[in-house]
Amino acid sequence: MPGQSGAGNSAVVAVVQGNVPRERTLAEQARVRGVAQNHASETTLLAAAVRRGEVERPDITLWPENSLDSDPTHDLALWALVTDSVRVLDGPLLIGAILDGPDGKSYNAGQLWIPGQGPVISYAKRQLVPFGEYIPARRLLGGLGSLQLIPRDFAPGTSQAPLTTGAIRLGDVICYEVAYDGLVRDAVRSGANLLVVQTNNATYERGLQAGQSEQQLAMARIRAIEFGRSVALASTSGVSAIVAPDGRVIDRADTWRSAYLVERVPLADGHTLAERLGPWPEALLAALALAGLVRRPGRRHRGATTPSVRDAPLARLGAG
Repeated sequence: MPGQSGAGNSAVVAVVQGNVPRERTLAEQARVRGVAQNHASETTLLAAAVRRGEVERPDITLWPENSLDSDPTHDLALWALVTDSVRVLDGPLLIGAILDGPDGKSYNAGQLWIPGQGPVISYAKRQLVPFGEYIPARRLLGGLGSLQLIPRDFAPGTSQAPLTTGAIRLGDVICYEVAYDGLVRDAVRSGANLLVVQTNNATYERGLQAGQSEQQLAMARIRAIEFGRSVALASTSGVSAIVAPDGRVIDRADTWRSAYLVERVPLADGHTLAERLGPWPEALLAALALAGLVRRPGRRHRGATTPSVRDAPLARLGAG
């Protein structure tokens, strides 16, 4: 059955939103070491609420994209911070970090940490943002304005395998990857029974760009319905949310505040019609629309002609 979860097949999901101070400039927001501490502090509050029995113990806790600004395996301070957070949670934690790869490559990634094991598996963002995660024609454009805040180009990831812990098979998409049908479909077809969108909206809720977070939440709701999966949206500064497979927002945290969300959600293994059909309905509708545009300019009824003034009889024009 599409999007069906087995009896009792559910998980407790926690989303931590550490926040970024709204008044910081774009340059200050790019230096996010303090943001990692914000998420660690909010995680400590979550763990305390679990101990008091106020919320269920999470089966997995989610931090957003860029909750860490570098690779914790090469940064002792960040390693200690994440290790302490995993210890206090006593459960798996998905972080967002900039991971170092071979040949000097860097990846915008989600990295899964397990108590007693450390980082075990990661997902690297596959659809990178031009002028955000890499600069086309860097030698020509890299020194202009805010582009100077992007000192290096990220490399795209290649794996679409779920991040697995216990019964959870987590399909991770990072930031605007949620807008790409194929990327989310890849995660579901690879076996994901829960979707997460890790995002950093702090730089997109300024001036005329305000409202981007709500758009991203709307996309997450569409994906939930499209693939029959629960979706957790984890943002640095909001909107964070937990969405049911029917698209209903179970809980949310608004922008420019720190918060944590904890909800039990179903884990689904079924296949929806949308997933089975893939892009074919869109392609068919586009083809029909194109065919209509091509036919319209030359449309005529067979055998019908439009008389002109020159063809009209002289008598009917008043000539004697």
